[in-house]
Amino acid sequence: MAKPKKIFVCTACGAQAPQWAGRCHDCGAWNTLHEEVSLPQQMVHAARLSGYAAAKSEITLMSEVHVEECERWPSGLLELDRVLGGGIVPGSVVLIGGDPGVGKSTLLLQTMTRLSATHRALYITGEESLQQVSMRARRLGLPDQHLLLLAETQVERVLALAEKEKPQVIVFDSIQTMYTDAVTSAPGSVSQVREAAAKLVRYAKSAGVALFFVGHVTKEGTLAGPRVLEHMVDSVLYFEGEAGGRYRVVRAVKNRFGAVNELGIFAMSETGLKEVANPSAIFLARDDKPIAGSSVMVTWEGSRPLLVEVQALVDDSHLSNPRRVTVGLEHNRLAMLLAVLRRHGDVVTYDQDVFVNVVGGVRVSETAADLAVVMAVVSSLKNQAMPHEWVMFGEVGLAGEIRPVQSGQERLREAAKHGFKSAIVPKANVPKQALAGIKVHSVERLQDALSLLLY
Repeated sequence: MAKPKKIFVCTACGAQAPQWAGRCHDCGAWNTLHEEVSLPQQMVHAARLSGYAAAKSEITLMSEVHVEECERWPSGLLELDRVLGGGIVPGSVVLIGGDPGVGKSTLLLQTMTRLSATHRALYITGEESLQQVSMRARRLGLPDQHLLLLAETQVERVLALAEKEKPQVIVFDSIQTMYTDAVTSAPGSVSQVREAAAKLVRYAKSAGVALFFVGHVTKEGTLAGPRVLEHMVDSVLYFEGEAGGRYRVVRAVKNRFGAVNELGIFAMSETGLKEVANPSAIFLARDDKPIAGSSVMVTWEGSRPLLVEVQALVDDSHLSNPRRVTVGLEHNRLAMLLAVLRRHGDVVTYDQDVFVNVVGGVRVSETAADLAVVMAVVSSLKNQAMPHEWVMFGEVGLAGEIRPVQSGQERLREAAKHGFKSAIVPKANVPKQALAGIKVHSVERLQDALSLLLY
């Protein structure tokens, strides 16, 4: 038998190298190469022979493939169903990541206890004992009559028990604790995580079992382990929330069965996570009187609009390089908007510190927030408050034009539902028929929007 070889594997991309180097030659990440023992050739050959998607290796016409209607199981939490695309799909694999203590285990335990009333559910814990899981369920007042529990970390043992019990939904808490005998490296290593996940995914596709993986995250907030793990699963969800904060956000960054960038809003309470039916009301908890540097925008997250407050603070800078700080927005986007504001709005901020924050911990990535950010910055700089009942959205171009965004009428209806009386929108987003309860002002240039509210 050939002696096992030592290789160095990148934890960021999974690339292999014969010797250690400070930088990965594939992805360019620094200090990500870790020593591991390579698989014997016989095991590698066996792994290649086993199909990944549980399908025969035959060439078939697409028109001859039999497609069945995708069945979805309700998880018992409407916000989680929204993020998943309408419910749990049999045979799907979902990876959930988040900071320690944010509530990943609590969310899945609530889901599994409710789902176990109608489906056979198995919760596998590799980090806690069965007593700890049961204590948490009883503390939260969750039903525990039907949920199956298992404390195991060996993949082969888990698959053998699953073939016997025939569960329909399985949770692995966490995937970094699972290991397979086919790999000699320690649990949590790149090879172990990749091979263990591959075996479990093959089982899910062949048996039609829905799997949930709990994944650890790095200091940068990304999922730990090889990036190939994100490509193997069907959905990747991030569970976000500030330390000590009450609200939690579940965001889909990959979903083969639904929309990406979908949001699910939860509130942490003594009895676990509670669904937030009207998230816009949370993000609009403002002062009764208008204040300078505050504006309200309508952002589009997944399949629904959200009303979010944007706050800006502009102050004299005593530094040679004024600060540009953003929370919930892209930093480079703010720098570009300030340049457009100087060129096409005659508003100078090169000697000012500019701080922009999206209230409620929401991250906004779409360009529809441009107009609200610019108006909040000018409002703070001139110390002039905007009326409380005004809302706005629109993309600001480099030439100072206000560009249209998607789903304009749905955004306006959401604003009218929450009591806003006036809206500033791009000219192309003006509805053909007037909407009840809200007056729409169209703008084509940045100067038009500034003169409408602040000049």
